[in-house]
Amino acid sequence: MANRTAPFSAFEWMIAWRYIRARRAEGGVSVMTWISLVGITLAVFALIATLSVRAGFREEFIDTILGANAHVTVYQDSVIEGTEITRRVIEDYEGLSERLMQIDGVTRAAPVVRGQVMASFDAGNAGVEVYGIRAEDLASLPRIADPETGIGDIARFEEGIALGSGVARELGAVIGDKVRILSPNGARTPMGQSPRVSAYEVTYIFTAGRYDIDRTRAYLPLSEAQLFFNRDGVAGEIEVMVEDPDNVQDLVPEIMEAAGPTAFLWTWRDSAGAFLRALTVEDNVMFVILSILVLIASMNIISGLIMLVKNKGRDIGILRTMGLTEGSVLRVFFICGAGIGTIGTLAGVVLGCAFAIWIDPIFATVNYLSGGGVWDPSIRGIYALPAKLELGDVLSAVALSLTLSWVITLFPARRAARMNPVEALRYE
Repeated sequence: MANRTAPFSAFEWMIAWRYIRARRAEGGVSVMTWISLVGITLAVFALIATLSVRAGFREEFIDTILGANAHVTVYQDSVIEGTEITRRVIEDYEGLSERLMQIDGVTRAAPVVRGQVMASFDAGNAGVEVYGIRAEDLASLPRIADPETGIGDIARFEEGIALGSGVARELGAVIGDKVRILSPNGARTPMGQSPRVSAYEVTYIFTAGRYDIDRTRAYLPLSEAQLFFNRDGVAGEIEVMVEDPDNVQDLVPEIMEAAGPTAFLWTWRDSAGAFLRALTVEDNVMFVILSILVLIASMNIISGLIMLVKNKGRDIGILRTMGLTEGSVLRVFFICGAGIGTIGTLAGVVLGCAFAIWIDPIFATVNYLSGGGVWDPSIRGIYALPAKLELGDVLSAVALSLTLSWVITLFPARRAARMNPVEALRYE
């Protein structure tokens, strides 16, 4: 055999394959090989599954925010004539809406009247936040006007009230029922303010995908809400939708200029920023923890290779005396360890991607076997465990696993390559 051979020649792969599949009776470590392979597979699977769930949860959470809430909310302070008292009302809401719509990037500017009331039907009662809004503006909210999740006819919104699915369930109301709403801030009389009570037909029931929205929100036509909340001719706020919600801060200066000096803004990032930052921190910590899991699984490769080198000491000595170079020996054992890491990584990628793709039936099965109640939407906000496969997440998991398993393999492989053939054959 020539002293110099091309790296990773066919005979090096052949020797490495014989060592990997050798039984223990033949001096192999097949059991340790399987343990290392399964460990890497499960670690990569856990990493990809966690990253996909993380991405899915973040996307679903943000989508429910942007699909049912304003991207920017505009408020104005008006001074009551003859006093120093200010109130949060927008008198020229039509003009302000038109000015906001002229801003490049703004897709909707909807005047809104909002108030908290008590809703009741039969023996059911629920605290509800009522949004007074125009019918065309309600129809432009994707999470509210979704025909796949909505019940009833949103075109009849002007004839009654639209309830969140959680509110309707709490009250026991269905389409066509008359729901009463009560506000303590009613009509002014010589005896003071009396509560205002009105009844509206349920014409539409929506499911926005967020428990806190579906459980607490209802919509009334703007004119009805103005009358009910004593806001005749004024609006409480303007809800603004933009084309690119991620870069909403770029439009804030223009919106402020259009709204005037007494206005102030509240963006969706202001309301959800703390939660999103918490998600980011949690994501980073989880990635580090699972990376350590991959490292631990990769360490099993070292154990297996050290045992393999010890059991194959006689073979290494014979191969060296036949002319095999240190580099060839190193590559043989590197192929053994790197092959285990690579196969385990690929198997983990397949399992992780399958989990993300079929997460709904998997989750339904787990929920059924556990008797239900695995996922509580009142705590987690959304109704199901989402998952989203992203190429970057899969590539980062693959790169991490392959890098660790390949680098770790070099240490026992180098030990095998530097073994003295005379010492290896002395007692043979």
